[in-house]
Amino acid sequence: MYELVFWQYQEEVYLNHQLVYEALIEEEAAEGLEILPVQVILNRIASVFSDWEKVDENSWQNSKGKGAFQVKTTPESISIDCYGTQGKTMDKLVSVMEEFKCPLFDPQIPARYDEFYEDEE
Repeated sequence: MYELVFWQYQEEVYLNHQLVYEALIEEEAAEGLEILPVQVILNRIASVFSDWEKVDENSWQNSKGKGAFQVKTTPESISIDCYGTQGKTMDKLVSVMEEFKCPLFDPQIPARYDEFYEDEE
């Protein structure tokens, strides 16, 4: 399993990414995060992966090959557990979340890829 985690900081807020991740995983409140349009994001993922089999409300399976993923949400975060998915699939998920200005936090490394938002003022 490979985990992808996304959240958006409130304006002028910059926190320790690892501590934010740990709070989200423990389902604790993380001050300084934006409330996300979770249902809109889920709808967008469903649209982008419309050719995949929707296993349940928050899980998709590649009907034409290997790979599956499950989306877990809180009001402030989206976590996607990828099972046997290819990098191309994970890139599509990252791109969807970038549409909502939610950069990837990769807890396996750990690193957050938000540098492309820092110059947007």
